[in-house]
Parts: sequence; C-alpha cells; structure tokens
Amino acid sequence: MVWLKRRGTWTLRLVTAVSAVVAVAACGAAGMDDGGSGDSGGREAKYKRVIEDPHPQPADVLEAAGAPTGVARADDGSLLLSYDVLNVEDDEGPAAFAWRIVGPDGRTVAEHAEHGNAEATRTAFKGVSGGFVRVPSGEGADGAYLLDVGGKRHKVAVTDTPMRTRPGDILLAELEPTLVYRPATRTVAPPAGVPDDAILHAVDERGTVWSLEQFLTDEPNRVVWQRDGRTLGSRAVPKAYSDAGGILVAKGGTAALSLTRSEDVRGLLVTTDDGGHWQTVLDGGIPWKALKGGSVSLVLELLTDGRLLVGEEGGRYWLADDRTNRAFHELKTPARFTSFAVDGTTLYGIADATTSTYGLVKGEGLWISHDGGRAWKQHKQRR
Repeated sequence: MVWLKRRGTWTLRLVTAVSAVVAVAACGAAGMDDGGSGDSGGREAKYKRVIEDPHPQPADVLEAAGAPTGVARADDGSLLLSYDVLNVEDDEGPAAFAWRIVGPDGRTVAEHAEHGNAEATRTAFKGVSGGFVRVPSGEGADGAYLLDVGGKRHKVAVTDTPMRTRPGDILLAELEPTLVYRPATRTVAPPAGVPDDAILHAVDERGTVWSLEQFLTDEPNRVVWQRDGRTLGSRAVPKAYSDAGGILVAKGGTAALSLTRSEDVRGLLVTTDDGGHWQTVLDGGIPWKALKGGSVSLVLELLTDGRLLVGEEGGRYWLADDRTNRAFHELKTPARFTSFAVDGTTLYGIADATTSTYGLVKGEGLWISHDGGRAWKQHKQRR
C-alpha cells in the first residue's frame, strides 16, 4: 500500500504506500492549457466552475487538479488516485474532491467526486486487502469506511477497545488517536500496549508495533517495539538527537527513526535485525544540512528489500545502496517531486505546485520507477 501526503495545509505522507499502470492527471492539461487568462474558455474559469459546482463531475475535478494528491494500492494491484481542488485566492471557500479506482490493467473501474470546503481535512485512503480504507480525521475513527476494488462502499467496525496487533494489521492513523485496521474483520481500533507517552508509531507486516517514547525528564527518548501486547525491547535515542518529532518506519525486520537537533534532521537511527543491533547514520552520502525543511517536509520510506529512501518534499532524494543502509546515492528525478512514496520496491513521485494554482508546473503528474530511480515513466490514464 502507498499513501502520498503533504503536510501542513496539504498534509499527506501515502503509509505505509504500487506496481500497476496508472494515470496522471496531467493528461487533463490538454483541455486546460491556455493558462489563467480568466476568459470563459480559460483554465482559471474552468477551475472556478469546478469548485463552485455543487455536484462536480470526476473528470472535471481531475482536469482541474492537474495531479493526484494521493495514491493507494490494494493487494490485487488496483489503485485509488485521489484529487483535491482548492480555492486559489484563499484557504477558505469552496473546494472539490474526487477519487478514481484504476484496475490492474490500468483502466478506470470506478470514480466519484463531491463538493467540499477548502478548510476541511483532505480525504485520504490506505490500500488494504480487498480495497481501500478511508483514513478517519478528527478525534476518533469517524469517517472510516472501505471501498472495494470495484468502488463499492462497505462499513467498517469501529471500537474504542484496544486490540493486540496481528500480522496483516495496518497502521491507519498515527495520532489523535492512534488506530490500526484489521482487514480480516474490517475492524478499526487503537493498538493494545502502546506507551501513553509515545509520539510516533509504525506497524510492520508481522504486527509489531514500533513507537518513539518521549520523556519530559533528562532521560533520553526510546524506541520501543511490541508484539501481541508484549514489549520485545527498547533502544535509547542518542541524547544529542532526542528532539521530538520526526518519522518512524518499520518493515521486514528493519526500522528507522529520523534524528533531529533543534528541529533540523541530522541523521537516522537504524536496525536491520528486528532491534538486535542499531546504527547511527550521520553521513552515508546524505548532506543532511541540505534538508532545510526539517521534519515537516522530510520523506522517509522503506522498500521491501530493506533499503531506505530519504529526502525532502520539493527537494532532493537519496536511496540506500543496499539493505545495510550505511551508504546512499542521490536519485535523479524527471521533475520536482512535491510528494514521494514507495510500494514494494517501486518508487512513486508526484510533481505538483506546492500551493493551489490555476496553472500547471513542469512535468506535473504521477511518475513511477520500477528500477530504483534509474528510469522514470509518466503514465496516462486508460479509459
């Protein structure tokens, strides 16, 4: 599964995050490429009509958006692409949202669009067995539901009773509150046994919950990992890099925590053997001082072969040479990616404007690499 995410106004980082042919909304530029002239046939006029339409059409929302804001992959290879169109002049006012499900053959299976408000939390999905789960927003699990790969909506069971995580469980929401989804029973619940003072979470495919436990005393923060409600171990974070925040990822025996100092990202704390041994990566070919956005814009993803990908939204990206994650090389990207995610060993980058705009940026759309970033291809939607 993959979930692409922008933070702040466009919060989105597409999870725990795809190997099918997908579309790029940039193909919509064909009908809206005459800039923001403001005339009835111009892109600006069409854009405004879309966000003011009480019942927008999915194709119109995709065309106005220019690029997806999120991508999720189901276990059969189907993809859900989500799109947001916001008010350009103000962070308030009307907006439009749409999703489109693309089958493994790249053809559209189902789509939906709706009118909304620019101040509302962006709708996001995570790919699961049999479809896509809507990520709840707000204080609870309200709003969670399942879309199957055909686009049919199903209810999910929501409970406040913590459940012990099992293999196959998926971290659905990291904070406020922390929630996991169990595909076998279509249940959303908080995980059992998580420390009360934990501020970051990750759940791997074996059901292990990894957390960053933050202390308000001089004691250093600790990474704690648990399974079936039982603590398996913990590791202290180097005290010089114990600032709050960051990203925690885990998969296939590898776990990594971004290390921060004065809100700046300065390295990684990594284990490749289920927490048996840890290494602090403060170099490895990554010029950490070049990551100027701090944890807010940090991208930290984990491939299924154990390699880590590190970068910054709208900036540069580095991929580990092998699963030891001691040395990294910089990726060459075909466009400036504002969002980045991984599914398996496939890389996904979205090129888009950082704020809402009537125009399109160079290379706008979704780009995919199946060979570790050596070659990228921009795919177009098949009807």
